[in-house]
Amino acid sequence: MELRQLEYFVAVAEEASFTRAAQRVHVAQPAVSAQIRRLEREFGQELLDRSGRTVRLTEVGAAVLPFARAALSAVSDARLAVDELTGLLRGRVAVGMITSCGSLDLPALLAAFHERHPGIEITLAEANSDELVRSLLSGDLDLALIGYATPPDGVTLRVVVDEQLVVAVLPSSPLARRRSLSAKELSRLSLISLPSGTGMRAALDDLAARPHVAFEASDPTMLAELACRGLGPAILPSSLAAAYADRLHAIVVPGLRSYLAFAWRATGPSSPAARALVAFSNSDDFTLTP
Repeated sequence: MELRQLEYFVAVAEEASFTRAAQRVHVAQPAVSAQIRRLEREFGQELLDRSGRTVRLTEVGAAVLPFARAALSAVSDARLAVDELTGLLRGRVAVGMITSCGSLDLPALLAAFHERHPGIEITLAEANSDELVRSLLSGDLDLALIGYATPPDGVTLRVVVDEQLVVAVLPSSPLARRRSLSAKELSRLSLISLPSGTGMRAALDDLAARPHVAFEASDPTMLAELACRGLGPAILPSSLAAAYADRLHAIVVPGLRSYLAFAWRATGPSSPAARALVAFSNSDDFTLTP
């Protein structure tokens, strides 16, 4: 019995498809089928029912699956322990981040990790949150700093910012007399907002019925500047609105809030280097705020 046979078996069981399992483990489908057949011959029983449109576990396969997962997890933990002891001399991790992450000091995290593991290559890419989540699920990224309103499926999250969003208007605006707005009132306004695919926009779309967004920009500071020039109410993080308190009036909308979080695949990163970065991001060995 080989570890790759267990890995392929778990992949097929979880994907319910030989094709998707082969894509997941990055080998040709016939190789996956052949290795699982060898595993079944070793057990003397079929582990998978291939008669339907989707692949299903047999009764024996269902009994074997938790042990296969435990064996793979034990090997992964052993490799990580060795890697930690040897200082992770080599490897590669791919990190993603939203275009604007406020005062969060992601460079400090990456610099601290690089100092501890100088032999690991780190790559960094920017995208909106929806694209980052897709890249995490596809395996193109190992870790990402994302914004969201509703937790996305398939990823594990470590929340680093939970922030109220506000409507920022000029002091001369009729709305400046208001301290709060309802979601219904918000949906009637012509707004300035981040584009679709971002956490702040998702929060707005989730709360207001078909909000009208007249101006979009990818940088929250640009949203504030547009509002300062009288182009409309802007959806801003409360911390940014506070920095513009001398130029803009902030109005609270109950329930309008978004989150920033580190995200990684719920099944865990595949490489020891990536697992080490996830563990490091979840530790207290660095500070995220300046």
